[in-house]
Amino acid sequence: MNENKTLIAYATKSGVTEENANIIAKILENQYEFEVDLINLKKNPKPDLSQYKNIIIGSGIRIARWYGKVNKFLKNNFKDKNVAIFLSSGKAGDPESYDDAITKYIDKKLTKNPHIKPIATEAFGGRYADMDYTDPEKVKAWAQELGNKIRK
Repeated sequence: MNENKTLIAYATKSGVTEENANIIAKILENQYEFEVDLINLKKNPKPDLSQYKNIIIGSGIRIARWYGKVNKFLKNNFKDKNVAIFLSSGKAGDPESYDDAITKYIDKKLTKNPHIKPIATEAFGGRYADMDYTDPEKVKAWAQELGNKIRK
């Protein structure tokens, strides 16, 4: 297993989570020289994880729920892997409801999946109706923090 080999596995509906996954991939490739594979779990729900040391999991939130393909992916055995989790949600993009989004979507999900011990988690803003809470600079900053953690 290559220490620099990284998988970003995600599911998206409106495209925001895919945009965030691409930003994270570019940072890890360009600034940290990681080899990154991006996999949309809707197209490939069961990727071979054996070649990856680092696995980053991303999901959009729709009607207060993680996407089903990501929920299934979370059942994998991530033993001896560096795991990070991010999500895209309109609620997370609003400073007044950000903390609630972390509690409701990330903390609760990790409680239901105690076998997952992420080295980093984050919630980014999403896009819905005519509201756009995306923040590419926040995604870049998190990717840099993540790169530093993985590289150690």
